[in-house]
Amino acid sequence: MTERLPIKMLHDRVLVREPTENGERRSSGGILIPATAQVSKRLMWGEVLAVGNHVRAVESGDRVLFSPDDRFEVEIAGEEFLLLRERDLHAVAAERNDQNTGLYL
Repeated sequence: MTERLPIKMLHDRVLVREPTENGERRSSGGILIPATAQVSKRLMWGEVLAVGNHVRAVESGDRVLFSPDDRFEVEIAGEEFLLLRERDLHAVAAERNDQNTGLYL
């Protein structure tokens, strides 16, 4: 018998849902970029699902920018998620950001 147990993130860990947009995309100039085109060192945006007790700048529901190289993959209840450290995040997109760059998603 397998029981479902609640999960608590520890220390500075952040649980992120990886974007599922693995298909074609368009550049800002309207050029179609096929799904097979790989851009080296391209950062990704993901949605934060849970944070550890030592995470200070990120909350559940935020969107975060991270490098695909700085991640660990984990499967929970048959679904794939990413496990990151807060220090590996490059940016946070959230409504509560009072000091920002002037850029918006």
